[in-house]
Amino acid sequence: MNDSKISVRYSRALFQSALDKKILDKVNEDMIFIAEICKLPEAKEFLNSPVIPPSRKEAIFHKMFEGNVEKITLSLIDLVVKNGRETYLPAIARVFIHETMKFRGITESILTTAVKVDDKVRKEITDLISAVFKTKVELEEKIDQEIIGGFILRVDDNYIDASVRNKLRKIKIDLTGSVLTSV
Repeated sequence: MNDSKISVRYSRALFQSALDKKILDKVNEDMIFIAEICKLPEAKEFLNSPVIPPSRKEAIFHKMFEGNVEKITLSLIDLVVKNGRETYLPAIARVFIHETMKFRGITESILTTAVKVDDKVRKEITDLISAVFKTKVELEEKIDQEIIGGFILRVDDNYIDASVRNKLRKIKIDLTGSVLTSV
C-alpha cells in the first residue's frame, strides 16, 4: 500500500473519532507533541528498529505518553504498533495536524527570505494570502541566506519562487543553453 495512503487513512480515522467525541483540540495537541518527539534521532531509530518487538514498543509508548495524551491517541498508537506501521507515526501526525488546520479554515504558508522581514511586510503578506485564498493564514517564516534576496512563498500546493538565486539560475540556463557566437 502507498505510504501516503497509510498515513492518511489512520489520521482521518483519528480525526473523525476526535471530532465525534468533541476532543479535536486536545488530540491535535497530542499529535503536535508526537510529531515533535518523532523528530528526535533516538525516536526515529526506535520507530524504525526491527529488533524491538511490537509488545516492547507498545510498552515504551505507554510509559512515554500515558497520562500525557488522550486515550484515543494512545489507542491509535497501539493500533499502529500492532499493525507494524509505527514508522508511519510522524506522517500520521503531520497529516492529522494538516487536516485539523484545514477543518478550522487555516492555510499553512511558508515564507522563505534571505533576511528577517519586518512586521509590516509580514502583515501585508498575510493579508494578501488571506484575501486571495479566502482563509485564515498561519505564516511560518524561514531564513535562508542562500536565496540571496527576494522570497519563496509556499501556500498549500502553490509555490512562488521570486528569489535572486532562482533568477540567476534561469539566466545561467539561458546563457549555457544558447550558442554564443563571436563577431
